[in-house]
Amino acid sequence: MSVRVLIADDQHLVRTGLRMILDAQPGIEVVAEAADGDEAVRLARSIRPDVCLLDIRMPGTDGLEATRLLAGPDVADPIPVVVITTFDLDEYVYGALRAGARGFLLKNAGAVLLAEAVHAAARGDALIDPNVTVRLITAFAGEAADPPAAPAVPLTDRETEVLDAVARGLGNAEIGQELHISLSTVKTHVESLMTKLGVRNRVELAIWRHEQLRGRGPAGPTGGGVGGTAHGA
Repeated sequence: MSVRVLIADDQHLVRTGLRMILDAQPGIEVVAEAADGDEAVRLARSIRPDVCLLDIRMPGTDGLEATRLLAGPDVADPIPVVVITTFDLDEYVYGALRAGARGFLLKNAGAVLLAEAVHAAARGDALIDPNVTVRLITAFAGEAADPPAAPAVPLTDRETEVLDAVARGLGNAEIGQELHISLSTVKTHVESLMTKLGVRNRVELAIWRHEQLRGRGPAGPTGGGVGGTAHGA
């Protein structure tokens, strides 16, 4: 079955362009368009698309608030959201990721990356434009007054390696190649990291790691990884 997508952008030409790109991709179907955040939220709740592609800056309810309403931590049945913007260091993007967005793309990302982000969001994964991953997260992850607390269960050395790779914007396949481990092993480590750190997706994993590094340095409080050293996996 095709991934059903709702597009929200206040510019008609942008919506048309995104629709043409996505409809041309295998396994993706644009089922609705919205010109502002209010309409996006209403349509999304009505038709329940598999993924919402939201411009971060829209009149009325902007992409940040729409993301929170559709995918925030208090939403019982969240709808995956990917935010898009013209600006690679937009002050609202960090808030959108915190509000529950599963991805962040520039509008000039291209058809392949756009399709990858939609498919990733639909399967519960996340994707940030690799051209701006580190710049984006390091710029805004430091907004927190204090570094995040160490996990109750320390991370293994291998989990720390995977976490660092996620924070650099690598996908599962790329992490597997870099660390010489199988795709299923990468997925297992990512799931374990989410559980230990109390986050919901890869975006939050990346933000957590950058906040932790900014607050404590790469070695962590005991000098041997995030939250202390344990046996590698």
